[in-house]
Order: sequence, then structure tokens, then C-alpha cells
Amino acid sequence: MKQPIDLATWNRREHFAFFSALEEPFFGLVAPVNCTGAQAEAKRLGVPFFLYYLYHAVEAANAVPEFRTRIEDGQVYLYDRVHASATLGRPDHTFAFSFIEQNEDLTGFVAAAQAEVAATQASTGLRLSDTTARPDVLHCSAIPWVRFSGLTHARSFRHPDSCPKISFGQLYEENGAIWMPVAVNVHHALADGYHVGQFLQEFERRLDGVAG
Repeated sequence: MKQPIDLATWNRREHFAFFSALEEPFFGLVAPVNCTGAQAEAKRLGVPFFLYYLYHAVEAANAVPEFRTRIEDGQVYLYDRVHASATLGRPDHTFAFSFIEQNEDLTGFVAAAQAEVAATQASTGLRLSDTTARPDVLHCSAIPWVRFSGLTHARSFRHPDSCPKISFGQLYEENGAIWMPVAVNVHHALADGYHVGQFLQEFERRLDGVAG
């Protein structure tokens, strides 16, 4: 479900008008996230670490309204919840898009994700569909081979897109802790650095076991 936002009274109406007119309205940043406790907890639960942190990333994004806001045909909508459209890899080093429904229950989320992983392994190509192209998704990708400090995305400026893009990098150890670089790109007409900070704070809080 989604609700339209009244642009006439919206406190971001000028931000929306200004940034929507830009050729590249997205901005992004990269920040390290502490995964020490999360990695141990995923191992204890027997859950692949990628699916464990993806679950918490989706839940963290749903806790920030700006990550659930989308532009559709010039109108802004706030969705009740958003899901993951994650890239999933194959042994031949190709990947495909997926759709993993948000689920407050970790077990249910992991089961749905594992079904998508199996479907990817049994397929070829990108698995493009109306489902993977839904507007109420987060575009998620893992790059576990690279400890990146910056990241850009391939994007068509002709295609309307306002979905946040979240990428996860290579784990590394520093000062006795396990860290992971996380890149977050959002549409500036809908969100600012403050909101990206809210997402990252909630994501790390969940990974620390404070929530969920």
C-alpha cells in the first residue's frame, strides 16, 4: 500500500522541485559498519551472513520513511513497506536480479531469499521482470571481494528511478573488530545525508543486537 504526499504542504516541496530537475539527482556515500557481533550471531543461527545482514538492512530501511518514499509520474508516494531487489551471483560469475519480500521474521525472510537464490542458480540471464522492477524495492548488491571506499552505479537517466541503492563490501578486521563498507545512494529530492545517517545508525544498531 502507498499514500500520496501532498506536495503543496510537504516540507520538502522546494527540495523536491530543485533536485528533481537535475540530470543526476542521486547522491551517495560510503561508511564502515561494525559487523563483529552480527557475524557471530549469523554463524550461531546457521544463516548465511549475506542474508542475515540483508534482512537487517531491509528492516533498517523500513524504519526510515524517506527510504520508503518514491516518485511516480511526478507524484510522491510513501509506501507502507519496501522490499529487496538484490543481485544474486552464480558459479559462472554472472548475476541476476531478485525480489525478496520484506518479512519481520528472520526465518521467513531467509526462506524467501533462499528460494530466490535457488531460482537464480537454475536460470541464466538477468531475470528481469515486473516484480524485480517494482518501485517499492531497495536495489541491493554485495561486492564481497572489494573493500571499497567509493562506488557508482550504472543508470539510465531516461528511466525514472527513485529507489535507494545499498551495496555491501568486503569484510575486514581493524582494531579487533570486523567491519564492512556500505555504500548508500539515494534520490536527493526525497532524502538527505541526515536520512542516510539514520539508516546507517539503525542498520548498525540492529547488527549490534539492540533491535530485532
